[in-house]
Parts: sequence; structure tokens; C-alpha cells
Amino acid sequence: MRKLFDFHGGIHPPENKHQSLSEPIRPAGIPRELVLPLSQHTGAAAAPVVRPGEQVLKGQLLAAASSLVSAPVHAPTSGTVSAIEERPVPHPSGLSAPCIVLECDGEDRWVELPAPPADYRELEIPALLERIRDAGIAGMGGAGFPTAVKLTSGTHHHIDTLIINGPECEPYITADDSLMRERAADILEGVAVLRHILRPREVLIGLEDNKPEAIEALRHAIGDQPVEVVVFPTKYPSGGEKQLIEILTGRQVPSGGLPADIGIVCQNVGTAVAVRDAVVHGRPLISRITTVTGEAVARPGNFEVLLGTPMHYLLEQAGWDPTRSGRLVMGGPMMGFTVPHPEAPVIKTSNCLLVPTEKELPSPPPAQACIRCGLCAEACPASLLPQQLFWFARGKESEKLEQHNLFDCIECGACAWVCPSHIPLVQYYRAAKADIIQQRRDHEKAEHSRLRFEARQARLEREEAEREAKRAARKQAAEKRAQAAAAEGGEDPIQAAIARAQAKKAAQQQAPEASPEEKAAAARQAAQAKLAKMQKRLADARAAGEEDKIVTALEASVKKLEEKLASLEEPTA
Repeated sequence: MRKLFDFHGGIHPPENKHQSLSEPIRPAGIPRELVLPLSQHTGAAAAPVVRPGEQVLKGQLLAAASSLVSAPVHAPTSGTVSAIEERPVPHPSGLSAPCIVLECDGEDRWVELPAPPADYRELEIPALLERIRDAGIAGMGGAGFPTAVKLTSGTHHHIDTLIINGPECEPYITADDSLMRERAADILEGVAVLRHILRPREVLIGLEDNKPEAIEALRHAIGDQPVEVVVFPTKYPSGGEKQLIEILTGRQVPSGGLPADIGIVCQNVGTAVAVRDAVVHGRPLISRITTVTGEAVARPGNFEVLLGTPMHYLLEQAGWDPTRSGRLVMGGPMMGFTVPHPEAPVIKTSNCLLVPTEKELPSPPPAQACIRCGLCAEACPASLLPQQLFWFARGKESEKLEQHNLFDCIECGACAWVCPSHIPLVQYYRAAKADIIQQRRDHEKAEHSRLRFEARQARLEREEAEREAKRAARKQAAEKRAQAAAAEGGEDPIQAAIARAQAKKAAQQQAPEASPEEKAAAARQAAQAKLAKMQKRLADARAAGEEDKIVTALEASVKKLEEKLASLEEPTA
């Protein structure tokens, strides 16, 4: 019997999971149009490799990863790229972002995919990681961090424990639960790939005890594989990466550190299936399981939906009644955020669409003053001081926020859930994080500019020093020559040069002034030379087919010079 541990704080909100578990996973179908954001993951946005008007096939690459921390985007079905433009995307800011718009043809024709290996275990680890990267897989639990990057960092550490994250502790969401119930064998196949890459000492699948069907399905699928299903009491947010690690191993990830620093890698069950599809079958990530629930839909459930599907299309498959829903939430009631535009698409991190009625999920009342009750600190699973962070966030005291480990906050919402003053604490923390990140970027830009300026100044000083050294060397050489000449009784070359210059100047001053005829002849000669030069330029311009305005200007110059020359050739009175 494995010893279990616990993490600080946590809460027990109503689960509301049974509503979406009455039916098996349903296909959502192919909508008329798909909208594929170039950034569906943590990191840099992907770069388009297609153009509007181009026909594409299912699984074809639409946008390539633009940096190390990035992920490509593939066509979820066949059709025509109708636009690459700004469209509303699911993001807390509610802003638009660049998207590839795909007009579906309904034929769902696959592109010719790379042949999968007969046995992936015969491939080198870098080749497997490249397959996962090329498939565009990002964390399916909601964080969206590129999986290949996470696994690569794992290969650079000694990993003794691989944890498969299956608690799905957020209320209402059952996408992972349904996946574990119905596709446990696929999950274990993906786990085998991850195990081959990381070579851990043990593999643990963590689940809360409110998922008996999933627990049974996984244990049945494991067979004789060296994988252990670990069940623990339900408590929110046990699905947080750091919290799950502490529950299963008793180890804590250090502040600002990564699980790999303590020998652990954690992956979501949906990510394991995506890895299996990429490595074993050669298929990119083009769909996911998404929960659609809330009292405003007639048939809540879990759908296998193409990435890029407009949310209103998916909601309609579940019998959405817009008149009953006051808002649309992507995610759950604790960590989700309101999506103002139902035409926004489903993306790689869209694990749930929640459309509650006002009675089911009332709007929060106006925030009141903090009464310093301390309930938020008791509930915080990261052992932070939410009250202090709130004050520092309001005062925009970035340095103190970082000293109090703001970035260890997982934004689970437990503090806001227990707050009797209904203060939207998580919103303050999100805004403060965004401000600090922007400050860091501005500082990096300023530091880069400073380094460039200092490098330029150093270069200019170095060049001036080199020029000064050359001047000093020439002066020293001249002085040595003068000394040598004086020692031999010869003429001083410097004084000789000065004397020659003075003699030339005196000769010029004493020369007789030219006669008017000589001056006129010199002027005519100069005018003839200018005219010949301008006539040649005009001929070259005509031969090269220059613009009319250039030829016209040259003709005017030639005419003017001809008139001047004619006036110089007239006899003087």
C-alpha cells in the first residue's frame, strides 16, 4: 500500500460532474468553417506556411513552430484556406489574435502522413521527440506547454518518477474522466511511449476517488505493465501539478523550479493519448475531448471536437439555449474565464465549455473591504499569503509581489472561493503577473539597448585610439627622419617642405594677370566640356529608356549650356 501525502489548504466545492457523464463521447462533426489561432499554446505563435486560397488536406501543416517553445498547427479537416486574419480567440483579455480560417469541404480527406515506425522503441530518443514536436502536441490539461519541450527538459535530468495526471479536480469537467473510462488502452499505449523516452524508475497514474469507473478501466488495461494507479481522497485542486506531486511522493517542487529539478515529470492523460497518436500512428494533434455542460444545454456531455470549431457550433450539438445562459465560460467555474464571443474557436487547451444559468452560477456580488479573516491563507494550496499579495497587487508593488512568490500562484481560485468579502483575488494576481512580465520585457529591451550603446561607444573610442596611435607614429617617424638629416648635415625635410609651399604661393601671387581674351577662351573651353558631358548623359538616358521626366530635364540642361556657349562665342563690343 503506497503512502499518500497531503498538500496545504484546498477546498471542497460542489462537483457537478454527473450531468455530463450520462452518455459516451460523441463526435461533434465538421462545421462549415474552422478558425485556427496561431497561438494555442504557451510560447511563441506559430508561423503560417499556407496562403489564402490554398487547398489543404486533413493533417497538413498550416503553421510551423517559430521557436523552441512553440508548436505547429495542422488542418483538422480538408478544405480551402479562406483567410489569415485577426479573429476573436478564447483568452481572458477578450482580444482578437491572428488565425488561419479554413473553409471545410466536408470530404475530410487525409494528407499522406509520414509512415509510423514498425517499432518506436528502435528509434533514437531525439527522433521520438521530433515526432512529438512536429505533431503540435501541447499540454491538454489546460496549461498548453509544448510537450516536446517538457520531455526534452526531462531527458536532461535524472527522472525517477513519471506521473500521469488524472484527478481532473475542477468542478463540471469530465473530459479526462470519460477518456479514461472509454480509451484506457490508448492512454496506456501513450504512457509506454513516455516511459520509453524518460526511463523512470516508477510510473504513477493519480486519480481522485470519485472516478470508480475510470479507476477500474485503467487497472484492467494495465495488465502486467509496470504502472501503478494511485487513488486518493477528492480535494480541490489536487490536479495541480505541484499538488499532485506532493500527494503522490511527498516531495515539493521548489519555488521557481520545475518538477524535473526533483526528478519528476508530470503529463496529462489527454496528452498521453496525443503522444500515442503521434508516435504510433503518425497523426498530428487536430482534435480533443471537450466537456459541454451547464443548465443552458439540453444534452450535456463530452464531445470529440475538431480544433478550430466555433464554440457556438459545439454548443448547438448539445442543445444550447442562448436565452437561458448569461455567459460562456471556457474551463470550469474555478479556473475558467468568460468568453465574450461564442464564435471563438475550440483550441488545444479547451477542456470544457460551461454555459450555466444565472441561478446555477450566480454573478459574484460587489467586492467589499478585506476583513483580514485569513481564510484565504488557510485555503491556498501553494502556502502563499493571498491577503498580502492582494495589497501589493493593488499598490503595484512588483518587488514585494515577487518576494512573496506571486508566480507560485496557480490561479486555482480557492482563495476567492472562501473570501467572505467576495474579492476577485485571482484577477488581481493575473493582472499583477502580466504587469511584471511586461516590466521584465521592457527591462530586457532597455538592457539590450544599453549594451548596444556601450559597445558602440567602445568601438568609437577604440577607432579613435587607433587613429591617434597612427598619427603619433607618423609624427615620431618624421621627427626621426629630421633628426637623421640634421645629424648627417643635410636639409631638414619638414623645413624643406614648408619652404617649397611658401615659394609656390609667392610665385602664384607674382604671376601676371590673364588678359580678357585668355579668360574668355578658358570660359569657352569649360563650357564646351560641360556641354559634351551633358550631351553624353542625354544620349545614354535615351538609349536606356529612362523616364520621360529625366530625359526632359537633361534636354533642358543641354539647351541651357548651348545658349551659354553661344553667348561666350559672340564677339565682344
